[in-house]
Amino acid sequence: MTISLLGIPLDANSSHLFGAAKAPDAIRTVLHSGSGNHATEHGIEVVPQIEDLGNLELDNVAGSTADAGAITDRVTEIVAAGQRMICLGGDHSVTFPILRGFAAMYEQLTVVHIDAHPDLYDNLDDNPLSHASPFARALEAGCMQRLIQIGIRTATTHQREQAARWDVEMIAPRDLGEFDASSISGPVYLSIDIDGLDPSVAPGVSHHEPGGLTFRELLDVIDSLRDHHLVGADIVELNPDRDVVDMTAAVAAKLLKEVAGAMLSQPK
Repeated sequence: MTISLLGIPLDANSSHLFGAAKAPDAIRTVLHSGSGNHATEHGIEVVPQIEDLGNLELDNVAGSTADAGAITDRVTEIVAAGQRMICLGGDHSVTFPILRGFAAMYEQLTVVHIDAHPDLYDNLDDNPLSHASPFARALEAGCMQRLIQIGIRTATTHQREQAARWDVEMIAPRDLGEFDASSISGPVYLSIDIDGLDPSVAPGVSHHEPGGLTFRELLDVIDSLRDHHLVGADIVELNPDRDVVDMTAAVAAKLLKEVAGAMLSQPK
């Protein structure tokens, strides 16, 4: 089994700073730089088993339904071929069209979402496709049966009302012990916003929110999904323009390896 890798260089739906469209190539540069090796912490040589499909060509226009449709179409094509895949954003707006592609193939999907923010705004800055809204759109579209959000540490009243409306399970870093992977059944999709980590670990993001997860805590979450049917993932919101000596790109590259390793450890 190979893992399909797709870059989605879209950041026009960002609300604060641009730059995340540069992330797919920045992550690849570190992944193949020779500063590390191909193995995961569990000893799986993952990089030779990743089929890199390059970057999707997009207009990168805010609120573009054409860009969203192109993402959904490409993901649907890959998933329908029986591939497990990891997408590299880009801002978090890419996750909604990705999930539409997965939902066409997988019913009863559980989404585990790592982030500082719930991304449940109904509409931010008059853009329903904002990077602050992907999970509102995905829930409205019926893309998942369960949404577990981990690392949340800043949620407005509106977003908490949205979470209550959709029965979203929201876990703050201080309450990480409440996460019980054994309660998950069926196919799983993992969405990792890099700012779910503490800025001391990952400074290269557009929205710094102190008090986040440690890198080891995030790896533990990934490890807890190794025995589940992990069908897809995304890694989003790296902003290379804000990075320090490629530190956050290295974090993202290691996350890519560990998520791919978790997928490869499971039966097809």
